[in-house]
Amino acid sequence: MVVSEVKPGECEFHKRRFGTTRSQLRELNQWLTEVGVQEVVMESTARYWRPVWVALEETGIKRHLAHAHSNGARRGRKSDFRDAERLVHRLVAGELVLSYVPEDEQQGWRWLTRTRYQLVCERGRVQSQIEGLLEDAQIKLSRVITDLLGASGRRILEALAQEQGSHDAAKLAQLGHAKLRASREELTDALDGRWLDRHRFLLGLHLDRIRQLDSQIEQIQQQTAAAMQACQEA
Repeated sequence: MVVSEVKPGECEFHKRRFGTTRSQLRELNQWLTEVGVQEVVMESTARYWRPVWVALEETGIKRHLAHAHSNGARRGRKSDFRDAERLVHRLVAGELVLSYVPEDEQQGWRWLTRTRYQLVCERGRVQSQIEGLLEDAQIKLSRVITDLLGASGRRILEALAQEQGSHDAAKLAQLGHAKLRASREELTDALDGRWLDRHRFLLGLHLDRIRQLDSQIEQIQQQTAAAMQACQEA
């Protein structure tokens, strides 16, 4: 941390180093208040800026968050103090690209919606693993069913996860909904594969993961709806 009273043509810096535990951040706040700091600028490096940003909120000091690339330096040995001094100079010169940091409530919404997005992506990856597993077993279910994890696909997959050794493709085909585009014969042909114990075991694990992800996604959707209830009209 460096502090300077900005005057035309000169900047005299005072340097101190602080940790990021709660007690150390309270010491930082106290020091900044004692020396009369009115504005703070920091660099948006990963998520490391976040605890300091939140702690400074208690002081009422005006805060700026700069894009890291706008405070770039020449290659060489890195120094936190030199980086901080450069931040001050560039803030005064208006050379920094500053980020918008929303209020804490909106930050909470972001955490929820971004976590949901990550879970949805993970669900897609697990579905791809299931499709790869079926291909290895020479089962072409995804060619005759549009949604592999829809109602019909899920019933067939759950039955496959319970079957050991050879399986009855015609019996499995009967689990498909009558309104499926594929005929019973096409579905039976697609399910005629080389189903081994390793396929059954792995499919069971994948389906457990899908159920877990579905439950977590639903919980996040409910939590997000509750958190944004006050803004429902907007």
